[in-house]
Amino acid sequence: MSNIPVKNVEPNDPQPKSMYEKRKKIYVREIQGVFQRLRTWTLWALMLGYFGTAWLNWEGRQAVLFDLPARQFHILGITFWPQDFMLLSWLLIISAFGLFTVTNMAGRIWCGYTCPQSAWSFIFMWIEEKTEGSRNARIKLDKAEMSATKLRKKAIKHILWLLVAFWTGVTFVGYFTPIRELIPDLFQMAANHWAYIWIGIFTVLTYLNAGWMREQVCIYMCPYARFQSVMYDRDTLAVSYDYNRGEPRGKRSKKAEDAEDQNKLGDCIDCSLCVQVCPTGIDIRDGMQYQCIGCALCVDACDSIMEKIGKPKGLVRYTTENELEGQKTHFFRPRLIGYAAVMLVMLSAFTYALTTRTGFRLDIERDRGALYQWTVNDTITNSYTVKLMNMSQNDREYLLTLDAPEGIGMDADEHQYLAVNELKEVLVTLEMDPEIADVKTTKVDVEFVVSDAETGEEIEREETRFIAPRQ
Repeated sequence: MSNIPVKNVEPNDPQPKSMYEKRKKIYVREIQGVFQRLRTWTLWALMLGYFGTAWLNWEGRQAVLFDLPARQFHILGITFWPQDFMLLSWLLIISAFGLFTVTNMAGRIWCGYTCPQSAWSFIFMWIEEKTEGSRNARIKLDKAEMSATKLRKKAIKHILWLLVAFWTGVTFVGYFTPIRELIPDLFQMAANHWAYIWIGIFTVLTYLNAGWMREQVCIYMCPYARFQSVMYDRDTLAVSYDYNRGEPRGKRSKKAEDAEDQNKLGDCIDCSLCVQVCPTGIDIRDGMQYQCIGCALCVDACDSIMEKIGKPKGLVRYTTENELEGQKTHFFRPRLIGYAAVMLVMLSAFTYALTTRTGFRLDIERDRGALYQWTVNDTITNSYTVKLMNMSQNDREYLLTLDAPEGIGMDADEHQYLAVNELKEVLVTLEMDPEIADVKTTKVDVEFVVSDAETGEEIEREETRFIAPRQ
């Protein structure tokens, strides 16, 4: 935002700052307010979704289960196969443009309210608050010499952190191994060794990221912090300090002789509460900064102070650069419309592909050993591996037939029975009498057709080629 002052290092500064400074522990102060309550609700929703979904059953099976050994991905009664990964790529594109749209419209609210890193960090900070006390108490505790009380509080905090991290790892693995079987196996030491390895990895990563690194992940490791600015414009809602209203800032005094000087001050009383509640340790009054995650804790903090001193709320608020300059904010703008349009187009295509997706898959692979073979009866044969995949939720019987020019026949059983989610490979030989077929080219187009054995309805067909020598 061009008119908002930002602290920069002067070119001739005799002591330039390092691009990476040693981490200084941030002691976040607890604050109550509208946005904190909103974040509490989103946090509970995220935790319920992550920890609870793994325990849901759907039609006798875990509702969300990524069965890697079987190469099957079960999501709410629908089974996806590796052949469906195109849908995953579309979903990632939709998510990307959804993020672009939200960022251009309302800034970095994804990070402040729904990012897993932020969510788990807030959980760990809440545990820290409950075990070690308020911000001032934690600062005092860290400066104090080691004692039984300090050791007890630190131990309880880290034990709770590790328990949350451990259960996070168990739940994650529970999406790849049925969690109702995983839990008993873990405590009976009967689980697969990979389960223990991945639980350990996620326990350590969660403990480090949410307990120790916290804002370092957001500032230095997250790429979103670096490229978010290219999606901002003058009409993007972002947490901002109203410089014109707040400056010059200064403390308030009850002395009568200071009344005239205080009338010249802005609304900011320089209490630094907005800095104390910031999880990334920035001062929002310094202007727009890439470290800001849009959590709006500084908004709640400033509003509470404004209410106490009888000033209007909103000195720090969600606003746009145009509004701060007294200009009109435009909601509909080319960039926002473009992002939203691409997202909607991809979402429509994804929905259509998902709703028209059949519960069957047919793949044809030619024999790589020989293009064709001559038999003792002077006929030409080609060999194929026909892969039939029943992706529906019921056992089915199919008819496998051939649609080909006269003179080409199929040597394989037409009736194929497949159980639920079964992948069946059928070896098929096509045979051609060259005298009947009158081959003039080396390639003949043929099609394998799969139909429902009960209704006769055609389900899918796949084209391939029959290769023969030129006559």
